[in-house]
Amino acid sequence: MRHRRIAAGGLALGVVLLTDVLRVWLPGIITIFGQAASTPAELMGAFALGWFVLALATPALIRRVGARRVTLVAAVLLAVLRLALTASPGGRPQLWLATAGLLAGLVWLAGAAAATDQPVPGLALGLALGAAGHAVLDTYDLVWRGDVLAWLVSAVLVLLFLATQAVRSGPPGPGGARAWLLAGPALLLAGMLALSPAVARTASSYLWGEDGVAVSPVFGLAPVPFAVAGFLLAALAPLPRRVGRLLGPVVLLTGVVLFALDRGRLLLPALLLAAVGLGFCLSTAARASDGPVAGGTATSARVSGGPGTDGTTTSDRAARRAYAATGGLLVFAVAAVAYYSAYDLGYPHSWVPVTVAGLVAAVVVTAPPDGRPVPVPLPAVRTTAVVAALALLGPLGGADEGPLDDNRGEPRPELTVVAYNIRMGFGLDGRLDLPGLERAVGPRTPDVVVLSEVDRGWLLNGGHDTLDLLADRLGLPYVFAPAADTLWGDAVLTRWPVSAPRTRPLSAVGAPTGAQALAVTLDLGEGLRVAVVSTHLQPPPGQGPVVQAREVAAFATGYAAGRPLVVAGDLNTQPGDPAFGELTRAGLVDALAAARPLATSPADDPREQIDHVFVTPDLAATGAVAPPSTASDHLPVAVTLTLPRGR
Repeated sequence: MRHRRIAAGGLALGVVLLTDVLRVWLPGIITIFGQAASTPAELMGAFALGWFVLALATPALIRRVGARRVTLVAAVLLAVLRLALTASPGGRPQLWLATAGLLAGLVWLAGAAAATDQPVPGLALGLALGAAGHAVLDTYDLVWRGDVLAWLVSAVLVLLFLATQAVRSGPPGPGGARAWLLAGPALLLAGMLALSPAVARTASSYLWGEDGVAVSPVFGLAPVPFAVAGFLLAALAPLPRRVGRLLGPVVLLTGVVLFALDRGRLLLPALLLAAVGLGFCLSTAARASDGPVAGGTATSARVSGGPGTDGTTTSDRAARRAYAATGGLLVFAVAAVAYYSAYDLGYPHSWVPVTVAGLVAAVVVTAPPDGRPVPVPLPAVRTTAVVAALALLGPLGGADEGPLDDNRGEPRPELTVVAYNIRMGFGLDGRLDLPGLERAVGPRTPDVVVLSEVDRGWLLNGGHDTLDLLADRLGLPYVFAPAADTLWGDAVLTRWPVSAPRTRPLSAVGAPTGAQALAVTLDLGEGLRVAVVSTHLQPPPGQGPVVQAREVAAFATGYAAGRPLVVAGDLNTQPGDPAFGELTRAGLVDALAAARPLATSPADDPREQIDHVFVTPDLAATGAVAPPSTASDHLPVAVTLTLPRGR
């Protein structure tokens, strides 16, 4: 039992390290390999899938060299490359380090599968520890922090992982392939929904908001310990197999279908149901046999390498498990590419997570009965209590900014507005650059920050809640509105009390990515109220966003109802273009006119004036600038507005 506990702990730590690498590698496909959407989506997909296909050769390598040698070499490479990523300067070196780390992780997992017939305790613990750790870190990974504490924690994780790999475990039993097949789908569903701290906080923020928008919650990570506890208890202390065989798939599919409905207020029940359902599915698959194996013959084959009653040798069964693990990870890659490519190619994609959950359900429901008792090497209740307590440190580590009505400042005659397309928080070097974003925005002490391309938990971008992380740094509460989906859209950050938030979806007009307009009213005191609209126009291929600009102008002026109005964001149109004219014809004024030309894109060589601030004529604009920064592929624009009195 001691060796099995060490093996489960080693598998868990390896899953944590592999997840860390994935959180760097996945966004690198977009920000570094994709070169700000200049690389065709098909080529990016081929690059992503190619490494998972290459990993399918691992079982053959294991047959030739042996599982232990392959696993140890891959484990060392995974550990070294994980540490190297923390020191990476970004750019192509970061991409190739992450790619090498990914391949090492895939090979290591296949080797671990060949030598392990009971993967679920370790897999479940690894997924739960990864979620708990991400919550403690407030979704800001150790890899991106790079400080002394981050290096110390990373080194401890790596050393513990290598120590567990050096311990020899007993010979594996005959089963496990069915459970290993679920490793990839479980990694996808856990990272996309079930065990994502960023999704948990976004779900909480929708519960605090109204009319389809989300606002800063207090203790937004509170659902994470419940999700982690439900998942681990279901995985380690399973129901009777007949019950779990049906209950797990039903609960999992219900949660994933709620997620696919793309409604903010359904996110929290979707997350909790998916976590519990995924745990039940893993535990049920772990107790399924891969074929009829008699107890005595199985034991004999386990030791001697000879054939069992199903005619397979120990080597055959090891290869079967390795192929199951690599095949499941290929499902992860195909599903991730299929899901997120939809935002570039414009096809319906809600079927992807539902299909993956259906695959998990099919594996569980069709599992043959297994008469062997399967001891779980980890104490279910104690393990769950420890990991859930770790996850609890996230919400207890500090509350968010809290309700917007508690953030009133002293009335001022001026309002400083910053508009910034933050590209999900990733700089031109491909690193998550929260300090750079803060430096670009913070020195001007803005009253209002309007953000475009805000990511709140996409697995493709590493599962970070970029909005909340930046809001914490700036000390500003936020209002968020979904555009592409419930986790990606636009935001307004402000220290002033906010009322009457509204969001208006904009016509797609052939553009694959969704767009919206978010309107809020700021109460500046002494009876002065200002309407602010945040939007990110998405033009159809080869055209300008004329239709969307017309819709935004009508929505914004109607919402303001004669009050002072600010419309800002990445509008993907330049002065003199037809879409630009739609906004000026609505009576709005270019607040950046005095500083023209004021190019904002691309950030390292600005040539296009596509980020704008429009205002009503009663707001006088001064001091317009586009400060240099490489924290995004756009530059921010900032302007000071003088307010009318007595409005």
